[in-house]
Order: sequence, then C-alpha cells, then structure tokens
Amino acid sequence: MKKIATAGQFITFLTLIWLSSFASAGLKEVNPAQLQGMLDQGVVAIDIRTPQEWQQTGIIPGSKTLMFFDAQGQYNIDSWLQEFEQLVTDKNQSFVLICRSANRTGRVGNFLAGQLKMENVYHLDGGIKNWIKQQQPVTAP
Repeated sequence: MKKIATAGQFITFLTLIWLSSFASAGLKEVNPAQLQGMLDQGVVAIDIRTPQEWQQTGIIPGSKTLMFFDAQGQYNIDSWLQEFEQLVTDKNQSFVLICRSANRTGRVGNFLAGQLKMENVYHLDGGIKNWIKQQQPVTAP
C-alpha cells in the first residue's frame, strides 16, 4: 500500500521548494546579445574556465580570465576571492560569469549572490558554447 504524505510533510516539502527558489534568485542569465551590450557599457566579464579551455576556444574579447575549478574540479575559494575582488570591488557592481556551458557559473554565481549577498550577478546562458554558436567573436587568451 502506498503511503500518502501527511499535511506536515507536504507543507515541509513546499517550504523547501519555496526556499530553494531564493537560492538562485540573485543569479541572472544573459544571452550573447545582452552580454555584448553589457560589455559595451563596461561591465566586467569573468571567464572561470581552465587555461586549457581558454586555449581550445578562445575567450570573449574584453573578458578577464580567472579560473575557479581546476581540471580535477578542485578550487581554493579564498585565493579566488582575492583575485575576484580586484575585478569586482563593490557588492552592487554588475559582472558576468562565463564558463563552457553555464553549469560552473551557475554554482559560483549562486554562491556569490546567496552567500556573499552580491546584488548584480549574471552568467552567460549556455556559456562560451552558446556565444560561439551565435557566431560572436573570440580572441586568444
């Protein structure tokens, strides 16, 4: 016989879903055209991929390279934040994160928006793969 959830379990479940929606509320997606407009306005774009990935595809012109996860998926948050704070100097400053397909930037962006309370955190929808698919320019790192 299948057990039906109690009212309390159902409310707890709905509360968890509701709270999890706020975890990513601060991270916003931009498409390649929107990113180009932001770059034209001087918004900082930070490519968090590995050096090998930068060499394989190139980088978006004007973006800054600041690897977050190494090739083994490891990271040093303190070291990364020290370099990041050289590029993003205020919690209200807009910036865009870039990775291969937007998975890593989703995790990093949610951390920056949720845990560090940064206000204007964006990431490129579909990552550099989408940028290239839309025939946008890349340059050597």
